[in-house]
Amino acid sequence: MITSIFKKSSIVNYALVFLLLLASFFVYQNSLLSQSVTGVGNSANALLIILLLVCFFLVNFIVKKNGLTKNSSYAIFFFLLYLMLFPSVFSYSKLLFANFFLLLAMRRIISLQTLKAPKEKIFDASMWIFIASLFHFWCILFVLLVYISIIFHVSRDYRNWLLPFVAFVATAVVFLFAALLIDKSWIDHIVIQAQMHLEWNYFTNNFQNAALSFYVVVALYFLLSMVFTLTNRPLILQASYKKMVFGFLIGSIVFILSPEKNNAMLLFTFFPLAVMTTNNIEYSQNKMYQEIVLLLLIVGSFVSFFVQL
Repeated sequence: MITSIFKKSSIVNYALVFLLLLASFFVYQNSLLSQSVTGVGNSANALLIILLLVCFFLVNFIVKKNGLTKNSSYAIFFFLLYLMLFPSVFSYSKLLFANFFLLLAMRRIISLQTLKAPKEKIFDASMWIFIASLFHFWCILFVLLVYISIIFHVSRDYRNWLLPFVAFVATAVVFLFAALLIDKSWIDHIVIQAQMHLEWNYFTNNFQNAALSFYVVVALYFLLSMVFTLTNRPLILQASYKKMVFGFLIGSIVFILSPEKNNAMLLFTFFPLAVMTTNNIEYSQNKMYQEIVLLLLIVGSFVSFFVQL
């Protein structure tokens, strides 16, 4: 059955996800050209593909290294399905760069539970978040996740609470120096991105609305499932799963506050939701339930992808 394909981690699974990613990326880029919409060049396409592949590698590395999932390839597969739900993500290079740096931050945030070199991890995570905010300003809210992690693990040392400020100053100084030296318009970009836009009239067609509605239902289901079954998870992993919940909520707030409304802004919620979806599948003992959930997600993502082309 379908679940048997991804319940194990193998080269075949990775190759399948890789081919699906390439196919969806180029199909979407070709649809832009067929609609007389300016796409990106070959060199830009290559850069975006490499960036996407690195993001998939990070997703797989984070979940395996920290034991967030069992030995399966569900996490990267669900991450791909959520990308396909909103194919416009493939045309937003700044969002992809921001998500890349956020994944680097998540890697350090989750590994903080080992209590090894906590100060370095707090500083690194904060720095990656502030770099991500240079591409999409409201990603700066993910620094809240750093403080949540400090509360969970290393709250007694007051110096840990100051490290994000040190990272902010360091990142800001380097950015301002580079902007003044190379291009002052970078500062204007940050100022524009720092605005808030709470209106919900950005939809261009009903298919985008349907895709968002499907995603909201799916996200709420797996979010509530994680929240209500959290105490059944191994004690050593509960803090990490709580970070996934908070990470998803912060990503949702980033989407709500972003001035340039687009479904692609939900990209920052894909990783934590992929982890929560994987846990829902893996911890269920009902094979029929697993098959139905996986089939619904596959059908919903593929239908959503093709109707938005």
